[in-house]
Amino acid sequence: MPTMTAHELAARLGGELDHCPPDRLISEVRPLDEARAGSVSFLANAKYAAKAQESEAGLILVDPVSDLGGHPVLRVPNPYWAFAQAIGWLHPEPEPDWGGSSVHPTAALGPGCRVAPGATVGARAVLGAGCVLHPGVHVGDDCVLGDGCELFSGVVLYRRTRLGRNVRIHANSVLGSDGYGYVLVDGRHQKVPQVGWVEVGDEAEIGACVTVDRGVLGPTRIGAGTKVDNQVQVGHNVQVGQHCLLVSQTGISGSTKLGDYVTLAGKVGVVGHIEIGSRSIVGGNSVVAKSLPEGSFVTGFPARPHREWTEAQAALNRLPRILKQLRAKG
Repeated sequence: MPTMTAHELAARLGGELDHCPPDRLISEVRPLDEARAGSVSFLANAKYAAKAQESEAGLILVDPVSDLGGHPVLRVPNPYWAFAQAIGWLHPEPEPDWGGSSVHPTAALGPGCRVAPGATVGARAVLGAGCVLHPGVHVGDDCVLGDGCELFSGVVLYRRTRLGRNVRIHANSVLGSDGYGYVLVDGRHQKVPQVGWVEVGDEAEIGACVTVDRGVLGPTRIGAGTKVDNQVQVGHNVQVGQHCLLVSQTGISGSTKLGDYVTLAGKVGVVGHIEIGSRSIVGGNSVVAKSLPEGSFVTGFPARPHREWTEAQAALNRLPRILKQLRAKG
């Protein structure tokens, strides 16, 4: 288990220690109510200040203005982000220990790549330095992975899929499968060939059982820094901007474009061939049936401005009582 001093942690996070000896050893990250003398925890919401005061943590990550009396704190601009970084440093994933693998002789693996038994790497694939392929992963022909990518068990990359740096893809996700394209000919649905590919930007993370279809001719894109939850479907030719959040069971139909910092909450459905402007938020269980301007906040079926939807729902809930009153008067 790695350890570091409070001073070392402060230096990494660019923070300032208060009421904490710089040589205090920190060996783990724990919640406030489970923390011990060698633990670091965090306070990101003032309503938990009392719990922080009672915590036995050896160090608490706080914002620059929080006052916990004499409690040892490390003041940082964003305590939650600092907490996340500390987890990575103090609780790193163990190094895998694998034996044989199946790598095509024309594939190129950068230094430090680790390919597990049962994983396969196709012809002319290129893996950057430090990539990790867990058991059962398949990287298809002509795929390109940037440095530091990690693919968990059962991940499948169809041919020509391209990943940026430090992309993480969780178990059983599939990138690059055929888009859902058919044309009705003489009473039969005939397949429209899908010959594009999928591109995923730097630092993106894709959850388990996610499916991203390749484009018909060009790419389906997932922007840098975007985080995709489990069981999300992204249709062919969809363009997802940077730093978006796509929450579980969301489905995006083909050729739709999302700007940057868009949030689609759980079970959102988006029709095809529309645009959702940057920094828009779509509430859970909503269906987006038309394009949205930048900065929209919509909910409902079909999605409409959030306040309008909540007012409509409130009126609908009053309807039985109103009908009862009208019948009584009649």
